[in-house]
Order: sequence, then structure tokens, then C-alpha cells
Amino acid sequence: MVDIQRLGRHRRAAQEQAGKTGSRRRTRLVTAIVATGLAVTLIGALVVHGIRHPVPAGHPAPRHSGLPAVPESYLGLYSHGAPASFAPVRAFATATGVKPNVVVYYSGWLEPFKTAFAKTAASEGAIPLVQINPTRTSVATIATGYYDGYLTAYAKAIRSYHRPVILSFGHEMNGYWYSWGHRHTSPATFVAGWRHIVKLFRALGTKNVTWLWTVNIIHRQAGVPSPGPWWPGSSYVNWVGVDGYFIKSSAVFASVFGPTIVYLRSLTHDPIIITETSATPHRIQASKITDIFAGVHLYGLLGFVWFNSVDKVDWRITGPAAIAAFRQGAAAYRRATS
Repeated sequence: MVDIQRLGRHRRAAQEQAGKTGSRRRTRLVTAIVATGLAVTLIGALVVHGIRHPVPAGHPAPRHSGLPAVPESYLGLYSHGAPASFAPVRAFATATGVKPNVVVYYSGWLEPFKTAFAKTAASEGAIPLVQINPTRTSVATIATGYYDGYLTAYAKAIRSYHRPVILSFGHEMNGYWYSWGHRHTSPATFVAGWRHIVKLFRALGTKNVTWLWTVNIIHRQAGVPSPGPWWPGSSYVNWVGVDGYFIKSSAVFASVFGPTIVYLRSLTHDPIIITETSATPHRIQASKITDIFAGVHLYGLLGFVWFNSVDKVDWRITGPAAIAAFRQGAAAYRRATS
């Protein structure tokens, strides 16, 4: 049985450290056994993609992402060391024979946009995905405009970069392990902060951003509720991200991600991408990687980001079987989109 309280304390402490260093932690609460009551056939039947909800009256018109929302077209990577170095990304590509086309880094509050890392990513054929988090501050303060100087500089830096950037704010807000999340910051305050940031970027003409709203998989028994109360509205979001991990051999894509995807489809029809996933122990990695690729196909998702790092738990891809599974899945991607 996973010790939820212990993991929650570790996650909060690690995020505080990330605010100082920009590094990313991961000891996961996640798949501490998500209920598996929904059958795969039912879940598959409920998958809908390619349609957007009408914009509620009184909200600004949605700003569509410039990135193509083609299912099974994004293979992402987070590797420890980003954004200080691109070497871990290259090492992963060498080991697997697969070059990711999305590269992730985690940014604490008041850290500037890492233009050099983004330019290197672009030269390698990848899009930067930045998880910018309100570490060591309050979302309420952000919503008042107090940090508009910082946000203006950030927006202008991305605008000057000219290429696409995927940007998320306050990820996993329906979890309780971050100061901006459940039990610590109200959903209404989070929504106000999110909308304030998006409006500011748009007012400055920063059009090369794909706004990614990133949630944790639902796990009510562990205190991770449905993310609906934190939803900013389709006018303020382009893509939806979901974080979830495989920590038991019995876990399958439908049980880990299925209930959350079905819920999200009742909330919005914005494209969905898995923004963090991995599997441990290593003996189950190959089968889980195969299952992830199959799940992305079944649900019509944009793709997924593999979390290739160590923090208490070793989430890195390891062993010839796992590498072969990753390579084979990537080859199927290419065939599907060619």
C-alpha cells in the first residue's frame, strides 16, 4: 500500500527545491491503484476527438493553437538536466533510436524563459514544453497583476523566439502536494490566475503559445478529485495534459488513464496529450510502453511524454526489451502519420 501522506510531503518539499534550482522531482502518488470498474469497451466507445465545445456567452473567442492536433504525432521526453543541458535528450535518442519531438522542462516562478534551450530543441526538431509553476508565491497575487512585469518579460521572450512553445501553468492542480493545488489554493483563485496570464500574453501579441492545462489522474480514494472546478474554459486552453504512472504489473492504460480521459471528454473536446508517464519496476517497462502506445491510439490522443529521470524512484527507460518496445511504438507512429 502506498503511503499517501509520506509521498505528499516529499512532493511538496521537492517542489520547493525546484523553485530554487529549476530541477524536477518525481516520487509519484499516481497509480496507487486507480479504480478499474470501467470496461475498456465502454471507455473506448466514449472517446470523442476533433470537436470543441461552443464558447459560453461573455467569454473571449478561443485562440486556436498553431500546432497541428494530429493524433499519435507527439513523442515527448523529460530527462533530468533540462534545461541546463540538452545532452540527456541526445543520450536518450541515441539509446532508443528515437528523437523526441517535444522536450519538457520545469520552471520555478520568476525564472526567465530558457531561450537557448528552446533554440537547441528547435535545431533538433523538437518543441519546448514548459511547465511553469508558481513556486514560493501565491496564485492570488499573480491574479492581481503584481507579477505582470515578470510575465511581460516572459511573454516577450517567447514572442521573440518566433517558434512554437507549449506552455502550462500550475500543473497537477487537482492534486494536494503543491501550494497551488487542491486544499491549498481554491479552484476559483487558480482559474483567475490562469486567465490573467493568458490574457496578458494575448494582449502582448504572443501568438506562438499552445496553452496546455495539465491535470493529475483522478484518484478520489487518495484525495485527488476530478479537475473540473479548476477548468479555465475552452477560450483559455488549447490542449489538455494528463499525468499518470504505472507502478504495478496489473496496471493497464485503461485503468490508469481511462476514467480521467472519459471525465475530461465530458468537460472539453480539446486535444489530450499524456504529459508525464513512466513505469516501474523495470521488469514491467516493456509491456507498459507497448500498452501506452496502444492506449494513445485507442483514445485518439496526441501522444505522450516519457518521464526519464530519477527521484527516489528510477523512472528511466532501462533494458533492451523496453528500448525495443519504445522503438517499435515510435515506428508505428511514423507509419500512422506518414
